[in-house]
Amino acid sequence: MLKNIDPLLNADLLHVLRAMGHGDELALVDCNFPAISMAMGKPVIRLDGVGTARAGEAILSVLPLDTFVEKPVQRMEMVDRPASEMPAVQLEFEALLKSTNGEGLMGSLERFAFYEAARNAFAIVITGESRGYGCFMLKKGVIFS
Repeated sequence: MLKNIDPLLNADLLHVLRAMGHGDELALVDCNFPAISMAMGKPVIRLDGVGTARAGEAILSVLPLDTFVEKPVQRMEMVDRPASEMPAVQLEFEALLKSTNGEGLMGSLERFAFYEAARNAFAIVITGESRGYGCFMLKKGVIFS
């Protein structure tokens, strides 16, 4: 055990988060996402039984978001819906972002553009989130001393 570290952050996830560099992206996805085939050998970390917002809360407790880009978080857009429409799982994540990092940090990617981004991600964290579209890309920032 470690002090002041969210217990949801297991050794594998902490290793990935620490190994990522500035600008690297982490895919945080729901249980329906084809994580293994998208990862193509890159790390896949399972957080079964945990929803997207809770997983995001743990990750964002240690992961700085990129301040050099306008939207360091991207969500998957719903198919056949306006890009601005968000399901409850995305609204929850947006509220989490607002409370931890501020407003206006989340953009969106069309479904297949999101898949391409996930293929290029440093790693994929698959949650137990069963609601569709609980899929986000998080771009790592830097910590200035």
